[in-house]
Amino acid sequence: MVGRSRARDILSSIGWLSRQPANFQAEVFKRATSVKFAAGEVIYRLGDPLGGIYGIVSGAVIATVAPPRETPHLLHVLMPGGWVGEGPFLSREPRRLGLQAAIDSSALYLSLDQMDQMAGRDPMTTRRFTQIMMMNLDIVLRAFYDLQEPDEYRRIALALRRVAALENTPIPLTQAPPTGAPRELALTSIPGR
Repeated sequence: MVGRSRARDILSSIGWLSRQPANFQAEVFKRATSVKFAAGEVIYRLGDPLGGIYGIVSGAVIATVAPPRETPHLLHVLMPGGWVGEGPFLSREPRRLGLQAAIDSSALYLSLDQMDQMAGRDPMTTRRFTQIMMMNLDIVLRAFYDLQEPDEYRRIALALRRVAALENTPIPLTQAPPTGAPRELALTSIPGR
């Protein structure tokens, strides 16, 4: 697992938290806990009870979505710096996405209770957490636009560009499914990485 100091370096330099004031970042780091996930481990499923947010520190995490009673499909791959899970804080409704570690991954987790405590102390906190939703909406809109590209090679390139948070950063994934995995959730690590 990536240490707290390295997690702070990553999450304060890329993604949603890097765009927040230093005092807010410090509060998040103070209240968040480190978590790790093995490749293939389900973090939460569509419809799961309320929970907090995850900031990806290492590895890759896949977000899946589906209408009721349908098979989940890959929506996005979160890389280090990505944040997800803000829905229950904003809506007080169950999870609207599924989240699963594509490869061994680590994250910081800020519980719903901690988010509520922060919001109770500072009304600007809710606006700051809403920014996660807006950034994730931008990703969904970009994905929708990218899927309209008729050239399949260009669609793949656009998807990879959307996933990579930093230029020239390797994406340690392949489309080959692990044994027994549904094809639409088939993202695994590249051997030797």
